[in-house]
Amino acid sequence: MARKRKIATAPVDPEYLKKQKAALVRKNRQVIYFNDSESAAIRSYCEKFKVRSKGALLREIIVEKILSELEDNHPTLF
Repeated sequence: MARKRKIATAPVDPEYLKKQKAALVRKNRQVIYFNDSESAAIRSYCEKFKVRSKGALLREIIVEKILSELEDNHPTLF
């Protein structure tokens, strides 16, 4: 059986990787409060779909909603 050859890849610049990693650091804190029914709904959703990180879930939902609203309401020329 023939061996597969490894494809040579160009090394990535460490400075580029450092800048990419720094751009993803979350430095801005936002606090959100839920009432009892909202909290129960979130808790049951997380249990049903086995969500491990509520923070990641909420961040994903909020940013997705914001981006879709911005896309729908983008400025037009006419």
